[in-house]
Amino acid sequence: MQTKLTLSLDEEVIAKAKLFSRRRRKSLSKLVEGYLREITTQPSGSSDIAPPVAALIGVISSKGAASGPKGGYAEFLSDKYR
Repeated sequence: MQTKLTLSLDEEVIAKAKLFSRRRRKSLSKLVEGYLREITTQPSGSSDIAPPVAALIGVISSKGAASGPKGGYAEFLSDKYR
């Protein structure tokens, strides 16, 4: 069953959303419906990680990864300039 919904949004957000929907060749209503469906059907206990990001989990092995934010590159530079 279809039901109308009235939303109050910033004009700039609406303009950008309309451009986005045109590029996707999908109505703004369908985009909003899809978004709301996605965020309300997540399994309970799941994290707030976006699906595209969640798909990347496990792609890179953590085995052998050096500690620290720079990891092995910092060690490489340290060895190089000794």
